[in-house]
Amino acid sequence: QMKPPATPRPLSPDEIAEACRAACRAELAALKPGNVHTHAGGHGMDIAHFEAAAMAAAPFIAAQELRLGARVLGAVEASMDAAGCNTNLGIILLSTPLAIAAGIDRRASLRERVAEVLAGVDARDAEDVFAAIRRANPGGLGRSDEADVATAPTLPLIDAMRLAASRDRIAAAYANDFRDLFEDHLRVLAEARAAVAATPGASDDAAVATLHMSLLARFIDSHIRRKHGYETAAHVLALARAARPFWHPCVTPASHGELLRLDRLLKSSGWNPGTTADFVVATLLAADLEQRARY
Repeated sequence: QMKPPATPRPLSPDEIAEACRAACRAELAALKPGNVHTHAGGHGMDIAHFEAAAMAAAPFIAAQELRLGARVLGAVEASMDAAGCNTNLGIILLSTPLAIAAGIDRRASLRERVAEVLAGVDARDAEDVFAAIRRANPGGLGRSDEADVATAPTLPLIDAMRLAASRDRIAAAYANDFRDLFEDHLRVLAEARAAVAATPGASDDAAVATLHMSLLARFIDSHIRRKHGYETAAHVLALARAARPFWHPCVTPASHGELLRLDRLLKSSGWNPGTTADFVVATLLAADLEQRARY
């Protein structure tokens, strides 16, 4: 039996694009209360919107010849054209640094390469990322006195992200080199997959659902906070925490009924934990990129 290489290899654009599509498909297949998934649509969307957007975005996210900002803008424009609405701005923002890092030919961990990518963004990247955000026009964006995406950027991209980091988890990820993903989310996913492997009748969809619920129960969802305020976002966090018996150590077929009830409550209230879903996709992508690079 061949041993895996001691250090990760760079991945090709085709491998990275397939990993992006696979992460989006896996996220959609899992029962994630409040989000669109195969068990139920919601918020005026269904899985066809997300599938179309993922297929359209993947080639741009993986485009080796493009810088970060150009990849983000191209992916957002292609997704909007394909789906007719914003389904994946956050996914694109989180996936693109991972995709660029996965293609770097350097003997370093994915985390180290992501930090290298983020350290190298420039004014052109900021212009394109701001343009992508304006194009997607995410709900509840509001206005800011400094580094407002409605205008041309006046700060480097990472500085602008630092200004928003206290209220937006994706901005915080850019500001801290994806610390939560690498130090927390990947571990939670690995633990959920181990629990699923030991649970009769459970599947990887259950591990993804478990990751979603764990994040929802521990991190304020930025999308809900922007649209409905901090108190509502904290209430959703408390609901996820109260549902812990139904998702810890992992979601099982027996817990689907309770999780679907929570799903209906969140959707009927208009509470869409979109940022949580974005981090689920990014975590699945990072895990897959690391796995592919070993073989």
